[in-house]
Amino acid sequence: MSGTSLDGIDVALLRTDGEDVVDRGPAATYPYRPGQQAVLHDALTAAKSLETRDARPGILAEAERALTEWHAEAVLQFLDANGLTPPEIDLIGFHGQTVIHRPERRLTVQLGLGPTLARRTGIPVVYDMRAADVAAGGQGAPLVPVYHRALAAAVKARPVAFVNIGGVANMTWIGRNGDLVAFDTGPGNALLNDWCERHTDVPYDRDGMLAGSGNSNESVLGQLLKNNFFATAAPKSLDRNTFQMTVVDALSAADGAATLTRFTACSIALSEKLVPEPPRLYIICGGGRLNPVLIQNLRDLLQVPVMIAEEVGMNGDSMEAEAWAYLAVRCLNGRAITFPGTTGAPRPTSGGVIARP
Repeated sequence: MSGTSLDGIDVALLRTDGEDVVDRGPAATYPYRPGQQAVLHDALTAAKSLETRDARPGILAEAERALTEWHAEAVLQFLDANGLTPPEIDLIGFHGQTVIHRPERRLTVQLGLGPTLARRTGIPVVYDMRAADVAAGGQGAPLVPVYHRALAAAVKARPVAFVNIGGVANMTWIGRNGDLVAFDTGPGNALLNDWCERHTDVPYDRDGMLAGSGNSNESVLGQLLKNNFFATAAPKSLDRNTFQMTVVDALSAADGAATLTRFTACSIALSEKLVPEPPRLYIICGGGRLNPVLIQNLRDLLQVPVMIAEEVGMNGDSMEAEAWAYLAVRCLNGRAITFPGTTGAPRPTSGGVIARP
């Protein structure tokens, strides 16, 4: 299950061996209520001062306990809705909520109490899956590429790129021989969501309507694209606070949204320079795939087909939650979940901590 965004908790059922067998089952999203989102926003603010990954000052300890309880409730509701009982489930893959990600400081923190979740659900839990990679010198992100490769077995085009547009956007490039290259491409929805919430009191740009009513400011876009992140070789990863929004502040609500939408699309298009061979197909997943203005921007910028996950028979809402289930099985079996080409780790690395009820 994944709670990586501030929108809600995604739960998905997957039958897998952590290798080639991927049998996707039902999935559901449990949206956060405004009060829950406020707790997480407070936790993100508090986490900026963290120096060690185990510290939980102030609101962070309270937020971690609450977040774990929300995930337990989501699992139990999901099982009940699908006529399942805890003994029928072998394992939960638990991402938790990232509150700070600074791999250059060997620091990544995902809130979530695995032992508490295992106790509350009666199901073994694999959690804290990024830490081992960061400790080994990797970026700790993205983790989903090995699952993308399993899904790509159903797609003929090679090379193929999966682009997940969540708070941050990331790409998985899968070569002709199954080679993996992966990295964060730049902003996803986070900047646009924050902008929309500030200007419209709605926490995202529904159907791209705000951006669609404005015009991208090329001068501001140029300044945003000068960020040193884009000159950095892959693999690389981002914290959602990497980009400064002050250059956008003078724009109208609509023009700011259009500019930030174009910024996300341009940063994805730029990533073509960082892979061994240009993709022949882009598959878009994550919440950003639902923004038609963003998708049209991508189709304007890229010279090959751009398809959303559902157009190739996948579920763009549940893919990340499915991935955590897949990764949990790999962790349980001691198989690598990160690789030199995906996180920059010096060697293929497993990870995760196992908590039993």
